[in-house]
Amino acid sequence: MSHLDISSGHIVANAAETERANFIKKTYIHLAGAVTAFAVIEALLIKSGIALSFMGMLSGSKWSWLIVLGAFMLVSTVANNWAHSGMSREKQYMGLGLFVLAEAVIFMPLIYMAVARAPDVLQNAVIVTAALVGGLTFTAFSTKINFSFMGRFLMIGGFIAMGLILASILFGFSLGLWFSGAMILFAAGSVLYSTSNIIHEYHTEQYVAAALALFSSVGLLFWYILQFMMSMGDD
Repeated sequence: MSHLDISSGHIVANAAETERANFIKKTYIHLAGAVTAFAVIEALLIKSGIALSFMGMLSGSKWSWLIVLGAFMLVSTVANNWAHSGMSREKQYMGLGLFVLAEAVIFMPLIYMAVARAPDVLQNAVIVTAALVGGLTFTAFSTKINFSFMGRFLMIGGFIAMGLILASILFGFSLGLWFSGAMILFAAGSVLYSTSNIIHEYHTEQYVAAALALFSSVGLLFWYILQFMMSMGDD
């Protein structure tokens, strides 16, 4: 096990140019690896029939989805703590891997429905997400503005969104297109915030944690873009 001393690193904004560039490169390589692993796991879950069985379990009771969401939040917290660990690089990778797996499981029903009903929409959602992430990344790097001030607003917005989601599950109402549209804006803000943090807030040894944060934000954006497009198709 390789032990780390993250406190010996530098805040990216204060690091030398070569060190900063190396950190950013490693972060995006790990992000690409996480996205690839997610796609592979998702394909295996669908082709193996696990996704269909999972959907059958969820349709049995409204409480099933609440339990799944609760488990996802718990696992995400553990994974994030591991990814930020200063104890070992192995634990950081375990955190990233655990989060990718949890994300693949939570995406199963939506991806399965998209593959079954609207495979073109799934492809278009991937393209739109990539384009938006590219634009937001360019904005963060070109303006060099520190968007860390968005953190408190994103936290409040996240609590409001979670409350609405829980209410919709408990009381059986649809949140509709307006909610998906609002969440696309929220997720775009999250991508911008996470990208800004990569430039300004992380230590140069925290590229695994930085990749996890970016992957989480990109995943949220993709979820609501896909959901929005599928809802538009239904209408």
